[in-house]
Amino acid sequence: MTALPFLAGYPDSLLHQVRSLIDQDRLGPWLRQKYPPDHHAIQSDKALFGYVQALKQQYMKSAPPLSGVSYDSKINLVKHALGLHLSHSRVQGSRLKSKSSIQIASLFREAPAPFLRMIAVHELAHLRHKEHDKAFYQLCCHMEPDYHQLELDLRLYLTQQSLERGQ
Repeated sequence: MTALPFLAGYPDSLLHQVRSLIDQDRLGPWLRQKYPPDHHAIQSDKALFGYVQALKQQYMKSAPPLSGVSYDSKINLVKHALGLHLSHSRVQGSRLKSKSSIQIASLFREAPAPFLRMIAVHELAHLRHKEHDKAFYQLCCHMEPDYHQLELDLRLYLTQQSLERGQ
């Protein structure tokens, strides 16, 4: 039986469908058909910062400013982290200064553009909601109406990637 670590928590009926696609070698072709391998232009940290800032400006104008957005090759996919929202606080004189930054796994340089948008939306939502609660997911769906489908498809994409690497 194929282990599906990226799909933990999904219903058994869905896991059965995914295993069936894997056994018939149809998961990869299905994903390539739905998300053609088109390399997006957001390859540098500077381009990524501009991309995320544009999303923030469109949907979250009043959210705290971002001090940085970057790709990070050290994010550990084994622990299912695809991006990180970091807050840094420091005392400056008698004031407390805080900065927020976002790091996105470098695998999104090569992933289809909708997956990059999904993870950017996810990390931006953490500016307002620290926990993965109902309000958090409502904000994600406001910024990306297909958020839940993209999240599932991303998990399928990661599963296919791990199968291709033989992990």
